[in-house]
Amino acid sequence: MLTPLVPLAKNNLSDLAYAALKQALLSGKFQPGERIVLREVAGNLGISLTPVRDAINHLIAERVLDRGPGGQKGGASVPRLDAEQFRQLTLLRADLESRLASAATANISGAEVRELETIVQKMRESIDNDNKSTYLDLHRRFHFSLYAHAQMDIVKDITEILWLRCGPALNAVLGEYVPSLKQRDFHNEAVIQLKKGNAAKVAESIRMDITEAGAYIYDQLAQVPKFQAQARA
Repeated sequence: MLTPLVPLAKNNLSDLAYAALKQALLSGKFQPGERIVLREVAGNLGISLTPVRDAINHLIAERVLDRGPGGQKGGASVPRLDAEQFRQLTLLRADLESRLASAATANISGAEVRELETIVQKMRESIDNDNKSTYLDLHRRFHFSLYAHAQMDIVKDITEILWLRCGPALNAVLGEYVPSLKQRDFHNEAVIQLKKGNAAKVAESIRMDITEAGAYIYDQLAQVPKFQAQARA
């Protein structure tokens, strides 16, 4: 008979460091290729190196970060996605998130829709004020506040991993994409359809939000080799 395994106590500081790094990545606060230094993260969070190292190792295991040159005792870096990798992530996001949005429509209350409407208004204000960091944080809050009502935790968890990998790429190009954000607001369209209880239209608004932005970022990433070749010439 197997001896029962003793449950391991969770390291709260490691969990908190992991959550803080995830939020920063989800909000696009890191650039593609940016190095993440253990000591700097620990200093910013006001904790020791060990929980930060544990959190970074967790993100590396999830393929969200790349291992730094110093092995497990070193830091990490934010991966540089190529165009094809980003295209695949966008395809998955569009499928999964439209399903989450559709499922959420049946469960969300009027008060919760109004909260999303407030977030959309703040997103518009952050664009008008050229506040990229605030916009990205509100953008994340909008999507995951909506998806929380889908009652599809496994799909939501997978979606979060996809966002962790896409966030830095969005951060890198948001400034150039702002004019498109002002032309058509898919987030506001989703809110309008939520008020009507039209799950198919809510799902379509979220799908279009992802695919329109994804197509723009894909085009930017596809030009990277050309720019590098021009630089070498």
